[in-house]
Amino acid sequence: MSFVRKEFHHIFRDKTTMAILLLLPVLMLILFGYAITTEVKNSKLAIYDPSNDMATRAIIEKFNASEYFSVVELLTKPAEINEQFKNGEVKMVVVFSEKFYENMLHTGTAQVELIADGTDPNSAKSVVSYATNIIAVYQQELFKVQKVPFQINPQVKLLYNPQMKGAYNFVPGVMGMILMLICAMMTSISIAREKELGTMEILLVSPMKPIYIIISKMIPYFFLSLVNLTTILLLSVFVLGVPIAGSLFWLIVLSLVYIFVTLSLGLLISSIVNSQLVALLISGMVLMLPVIMLSGMMFPVENMPVFFQWLSQIIPAKWYIIGVKKIMIKGLGFTSIIPELSVLSGMGIFLIAASMKKFKFRLE
Repeated sequence: MSFVRKEFHHIFRDKTTMAILLLLPVLMLILFGYAITTEVKNSKLAIYDPSNDMATRAIIEKFNASEYFSVVELLTKPAEINEQFKNGEVKMVVVFSEKFYENMLHTGTAQVELIADGTDPNSAKSVVSYATNIIAVYQQELFKVQKVPFQINPQVKLLYNPQMKGAYNFVPGVMGMILMLICAMMTSISIAREKELGTMEILLVSPMKPIYIIISKMIPYFFLSLVNLTTILLLSVFVLGVPIAGSLFWLIVLSLVYIFVTLSLGLLISSIVNSQLVALLISGMVLMLPVIMLSGMMFPVENMPVFFQWLSQIIPAKWYIIGVKKIMIKGLGFTSIIPELSVLSGMGIFLIAASMKKFKFRLE
């Protein structure tokens, strides 16, 4: 019993470990219960309707009434279609042919084109399937009323990934996850190790400024991360067959900023905790769950409850994955990734400042 009491005292003494052990199951249950869903709901939809007749308006109303779609834009010219996809505003654009209802009455057929974003093949398949079903339901209802065999022919077009290769969605997500795991884990134990080994005293009495100590901890892991980045890109292109459609230079710049953010996050963790074990638990488990669940890597963020959608905004991997898809898959330029670069840069500055503030200048 004495040894049992001693072990309980040893466990309860480390409050951080206790918090992880007791709160992690709650966090996992909530994330798995609310964030994980294979359904694609509330997908943003744009409509290009040059006909604007009773048939197209009725179909648009059905899209609006569906839980799977949210009509956010009514386009006025075809040139706006590509802009919607480049800006990442919509998942799909529905394009009606001219004189839609008139053609249906005179020829018995009418054309509608479903243009979907193929960077996420699973979501693209789902939204196209839902849209096709909605159009089919309208066609059946119209046939019951008018007793005329109408035929609405949806034509599907998948942008950026017409072959529907899963690697196009898989690679950006894995890049964000691997860099987060390796960079944060490597740096999270750096300062914690100094505390455990007792060498922090030497660092504190040295003439080095705290900012130099923190930066010197980061630089070696930064160069190791460059090797990892090079390896990941080479494997993605030559093994998985995912081409870099945009600028390699801006892809590397975006990746370097993201690496800086993840290294800064690891340094912040190591500045707060006092043991390598706790640092590994936080970087290896507490960080990885939000990256996998809330970054959009596996599950669409727009399908999640509003709270988790807001929470996903502070996940660095989410912004990195969006930026990688814009450059690597969509082939867009620098102006398209300005929001992602700005957010990641702001996160990096904030995390370095927080690491400086939490860095203890005195031994306890």
